[in-house]
Amino acid sequence: MKKLLVLQMRPEDEPTESEFKTILRLGEIDKDQVHRIRVEQGKEPDVNLDDFFAIIAGGSPFDISCPPEKKSEAQKRVESFFSRLFDKVVPNDFPFLGACSGNGLLGSYLGSKISRTYGEPIGTVMIHITEAGEKDDLLSGLPSPFRAFVGHKEACDTLPTTAVLLATSDTCPVQMFRIKNNIYATQFHPEADEGEYIVRIRAYKNYGYFPPEQADTLLKEIEGIKTPYSHEILSRFVKIYKANTSS
Repeated sequence: MKKLLVLQMRPEDEPTESEFKTILRLGEIDKDQVHRIRVEQGKEPDVNLDDFFAIIAGGSPFDISCPPEKKSEAQKRVESFFSRLFDKVVPNDFPFLGACSGNGLLGSYLGSKISRTYGEPIGTVMIHITEAGEKDDLLSGLPSPFRAFVGHKEACDTLPTTAVLLATSDTCPVQMFRIKNNIYATQFHPEADEGEYIVRIRAYKNYGYFPPEQADTLLKEIEGIKTPYSHEILSRFVKIYKANTSS
């Protein structure tokens, strides 16, 4: 049986576990149908795509745009792993959904400049679906705009030249794109909800996303916020490619 491959790259255990459980819940998939790799640990060999029906890559505190000499060994392992992975994924148009860091890694691989020009603070933004996005299976029929959680210091400055822009926001022009037919990236977090962000705000309050003294304010600001349509994107991704494998 082919499995869903979940790639995580957060060195911090609590947000990593929270992220993984949320992906399982929103993807409506059992743990035994998933193979999980914590990429930052560098303990597993390269991926054999034949073992999987799709890949989901989560976020991380790593900044692609920081100078090479300031990157940790864990970050270097992550970037090297994804470079090798994309060498397989892109030519084979293999189903892939990268969120936040997954978006930056794919965008960088495809030649887009990654910088802090379009960073967005912790919270939510309204995501606008493009005309092309309205025709895409992951977005078709969703309202535009819809609310999604964000929180990133860097983003793609421009759309990769081979990509189709599927969604945008007022503060970050490249919020979601597709390569070929099956390779997706979102700058927003389709897996995130209020509970997930409570964990992240507490875990990353000293990582430069916001002044640490604002943590309690941010926790109050996200209280009660629902983002069902961004969740639908992740749910659809898993359902579509799992079904394609079964048929």
